[in-house]
Amino acid sequence: MIAALKAQPPWLDAFLPFLSFLSFLPLPMLSDTQRKYLRRLGHELNPVVLIGNSGLGPNLVAEMDGALAHHELVKVRARVGDRKARDELLAELAASTHSEIVQRIGHVALFYRANREQTKILLPDA
Repeated sequence: MIAALKAQPPWLDAFLPFLSFLSFLPLPMLSDTQRKYLRRLGHELNPVVLIGNSGLGPNLVAEMDGALAHHELVKVRARVGDRKARDELLAELAASTHSEIVQRIGHVALFYRANREQTKILLPDA
């Protein structure tokens, strides 16, 4: 009986390739109310991490990871050439640090990642 429950139905193998396009879609982590609250908190912050023309490297990712672990809400200034390159760089930084971009205005972006061990920012309910 238990082995029958663990077996996949035969139609599932045919259906899974159609769902592969969903793997690149990011799932929303924050609601609009939570984003608004984090934007209000982040307004007074100064940029902690500065990204120059050298781009994204392992040291920068480690620094950002440490800043997110300590602060949970981090403001980043990216001085990169054009808007498209800046957006790609910030998205790659968010993916590599498992954080979410709360807001981006010009060269400045606000990142959030909850600290599971010791929460410092209490988010409002969605």
